[in-house]
Amino acid sequence: MKFLFDLFPLLTFFIAFKMYDIYVATAASIIASFIQVGWYWGKHRRFQPLPSITLAILVVFGGMTLALQNDIFIKWKPTIINWIFAALIFGSQYLGRKNVIERLLGNQFALARPIWLRLNLSWGIFFLLLGALNLYVAFFYGPDLDAETRRSIWVNFKVFGLLGLTLAFTLAQGLFLSKYLEKAEKDKS
Repeated sequence: MKFLFDLFPLLTFFIAFKMYDIYVATAASIIASFIQVGWYWGKHRRFQPLPSITLAILVVFGGMTLALQNDIFIKWKPTIINWIFAALIFGSQYLGRKNVIERLLGNQFALARPIWLRLNLSWGIFFLLLGALNLYVAFFYGPDLDAETRRSIWVNFKVFGLLGLTLAFTLAQGLFLSKYLEKAEKDKS
């Protein structure tokens, strides 16, 4: 259920785009993000960092999309978010004793420092590439196609492609971690 709640703004964007257009979808996504962040605040009396960052970027880029009636801004949003994540991940290698990935997963796994660094680096690179791929699909894929077809391809990529790539990468990271977890279990025995 939490997974669907996390996807609420994205699913709202997709449904509104299919029913109306990119501008209605953008407005619906902004409203859905406010609802998501507000609901979490109401329940826990604190903000979750990632949805809050996403909301702020969505308000800025979505707001510019709506105010200027130009979808270039909303197309940049996934790239900006992914590159912010990459910057935070890379920066965490040099700030503090633990990097972001170790802070997120360190309570669940006991790994050597080089493994945490490798995981952190791989996630940072992944988010950089994901942002670049979004730019390619948004602005350079299918230049011979009409604008509405290109927009539809980008929306489908944003919803299914980025999510699918993230799930596949997460699975790959799980497989990578499994060999270290098996080794740790053998060492305990």
